[in-house]
Amino acid sequence: MTDGSAPRGTAGYAAEAERLVSQYESIAFSEIHAAILPLLPAPPAHILDIGAGTGRDAAGFAALGYRVTAVEPTAELRRQAVALHPSPSIDWLDDGLPDLAALSGRREAFDVVMLTAVWMHLDEAERHRAMPRLAALVRVGGVMALSLRHGPVPPGRRMFDVSAAETIDLARGYGLRCLLCRTDEDAQLGRPGVTWDRVAFVRDEA
Repeated sequence: MTDGSAPRGTAGYAAEAERLVSQYESIAFSEIHAAILPLLPAPPAHILDIGAGTGRDAAGFAALGYRVTAVEPTAELRRQAVALHPSPSIDWLDDGLPDLAALSGRREAFDVVMLTAVWMHLDEAERHRAMPRLAALVRVGGVMALSLRHGPVPPGRRMFDVSAAETIDLARGYGLRCLLCRTDEDAQLGRPGVTWDRVAFVRDEA
């Protein structure tokens, strides 16, 4: 974030950090990613977790033997995540979509890029700006997985109803081929009217 401000997509998260820690940590890592885990390369592959939140997923991957770079732009969440899930296998980074400026400067590529409940916080222009940056972070043969929330928008949040079809079409233009697309109910939290699309891609070309 070149101007030092938080990305617009993070609206509402800082004020609710305490409540969100309790909510997110109540959901089992293995349950929420049950459809994605079989598609991932074996540990110790390097995973980039964008929008890592409370660190639940970063810690879950680290426990399986993966190396994790965890990106979280909301300082209130990032501080709690580091305290909750201390691990030498997790490298925390203050960065955010759509530009991922800090990551871009590192010139790294990852075996897996995860965006859990993140992509729908970006508007159309931001999604078009972010996708080539994401594709460049996935090594050839690597996997990118994301989830899209549909349904009522929580008060104070910035969220768009982004379809899986749009996301798949956009990703295809940057060498990302769809491996999985499924729709699930909001089973873990049971929020009325909320569903999730879970989409995974493989990068076939440089």
